[in-house]
Amino acid sequence: MAQAAFEAVVEDFEFLEDWEDRYRMVIEMGKAMEPLPEALKVPATKVEGCASQVWLHMTPDAGVFHFHGESDALIVKGLIALLQRLYDGLPLSDVSAVDARAELGRLGLHDHLSAQRSNGLRAMIERIRAEAQAAV
Repeated sequence: MAQAAFEAVVEDFEFLEDWEDRYRMVIEMGKAMEPLPEALKVPATKVEGCASQVWLHMTPDAGVFHFHGESDALIVKGLIALLQRLYDGLPLSDVSAVDARAELGRLGLHDHLSAQRSNGLRAMIERIRAEAQAAV
């Protein structure tokens, strides 16, 4: 049930043979994101449970889920970019049906993220799901 933008990442990953190249691609995706305005980097948008600073700002619009985010860590910004490709633009009611762990597993992330990064990713996914659920 992944978005087309996420499927494109999965296809790109298939052409990258070593994890170093995949890691670089994730970082580049994060660098390419629009920065989150400073006014949105507030306690209400901060994600607890991440080793680095992470802010996610959700903006449901007419039943459709949208979000932007930022982190002070390059790899985490890339993870946010992956989550945007996975969730952004979905109907609010579909967000909770996405098995993010399985979808991200298709990229091989579980084998290459530290325990702290995995915990932070889990915290971001939980926040996204909770915000979407609250907006339904």
